[in-house]
Amino acid sequence: MSDPVIESMAEARRHFADVIDRARRDEIPTIITRRGKQEAVVLDINEYERLRHIAEQAEETWLNKLADEAEAEGTEGSVSLEEMAAILRAHHG
Repeated sequence: MSDPVIESMAEARRHFADVIDRARRDEIPTIITRRGKQEAVVLDINEYERLRHIAEQAEETWLNKLADEAEAEGTEGSVSLEEMAAILRAHHG
């Protein structure tokens, strides 16, 4: 992935189709700013799905590690992996 282009919301709004084309065709994301603060990113859908998959794998690996550690400590007061995932989703949801 190439370095992102940084544009204000007003700039991106003026040529939004180009922003999308740049993300898709050239694989260059655009960081959108509002009042000088970075607010959002426009990136290719395939790149978004790739990053999302990586994040999900990392979370699953972390949960499995926690479950293995809990199992090594014993089962009293422990929860299943599914229960742990539901708890985490409730806190992050």
